[in-house]
Amino acid sequence: MYTDIIYFIKDLYQNKDFIPLHAPVFMGNEKQYVNECIETTFVSSVGKFVNRFEEMIQDYTGTTKAVACVNGTNALHLALLLSGVKQGEEVLTQSLTFVATCNAIAYSGAEPVFIDVDRETLGLSPKALRTWLEENTMMQTPDTEPVEVSKCQTIEVSNASRAKLCINKKTGRRIAACVPMHTFGHPCRIDEIIEICSKYNIAAVEDAAESLGSFYKGKHTGTFAPIGILSFNGNKTITTGGGGMLLFRDTETGVLAKHLTTQAKVPHAWEFVHDHIGYNYRMPNINAALGCAQMENVESFIANKRETAFRYQAFFENLPEIEFFTEPLHSRSNYWLNVILLKDKQAQQAFLQQSNENGVMTRPAWQLMHTLPMFRHCKTDYLTNTHYLADRIVNIPSSIRI
Repeated sequence: MYTDIIYFIKDLYQNKDFIPLHAPVFMGNEKQYVNECIETTFVSSVGKFVNRFEEMIQDYTGTTKAVACVNGTNALHLALLLSGVKQGEEVLTQSLTFVATCNAIAYSGAEPVFIDVDRETLGLSPKALRTWLEENTMMQTPDTEPVEVSKCQTIEVSNASRAKLCINKKTGRRIAACVPMHTFGHPCRIDEIIEICSKYNIAAVEDAAESLGSFYKGKHTGTFAPIGILSFNGNKTITTGGGGMLLFRDTETGVLAKHLTTQAKVPHAWEFVHDHIGYNYRMPNINAALGCAQMENVESFIANKRETAFRYQAFFENLPEIEFFTEPLHSRSNYWLNVILLKDKQAQQAFLQQSNENGVMTRPAWQLMHTLPMFRHCKTDYLTNTHYLADRIVNIPSSIRI
């Protein structure tokens, strides 16, 4: 039934026996930089490549301060902590996401609340977010005067004691943060989401794990919210093997984050002194070395992936029963994972089976977060678009073609 599509993909990737969904490409100075780490013995968290990699990400994304982490999940966990998320609070996010988003919320002691996505972006819907907040929350002056609501909210710290908190009327819990995600590298309507969060005094944390190289209204994803995060897992547009990055608008918060990722150790020639509860979230120099070499080719990687997407788009225009998902309005997507939408769940499953049996790796979107056993009890809105998309999405091979 889908033979022509399978033949097209195999031809696109030069008729290989097996075509992975997204494989890393090493075509630059990766071996040279990694060998330098080995020869100098600077393979752990101290070394010139960590600093260089952070600077390269700062320059490329236009962020004020970048802090490398061992992976994107740890970066998101720390971002939530720095945003003031505490035990027993709630964090708004989307069910159509990778489990790391919700795991990071759980690490913070908070509980996710799942809001619907937009069909046009695959990301959190500003309309659904606004509607849920209007119907389910109230603004309440805290009984006690906190020293600080959040390091990263738009309200002034000096006014934190007077700031009203957004409270879930049904649970009585504070809505501490909102984590929108740029799904498969396609930007969501992040500016509208942040505007809504500001109105309700909710900290916005931008999950840009999949969207390095994606821009919305001329600005790189991950730089709209006070804190954003990136991922450099082995299947991402650029990879460090495993790795992540925190992006900050505020230098002071970024410096604090760097300190916390290094076990909050106070610099000293020989003493071990620590002044906060810290985390061993440091990116090793050997991983950063890979990242530096990859960043030297990031523009060509993005151009290659976009050209692949345009070829897919032209091919699927002749197949009206299948929709190829294109970058949203005002966006320049990295097309990390290309997406097609089948007509229903039955067609989706048939395509997945036929393509994978014929050596073309495809997959559906992740199992929806609110259906997983550890998050099944969490609150949701109607998730109409979420279910519609989950029944139709298929990711097709998206590696850089060489």
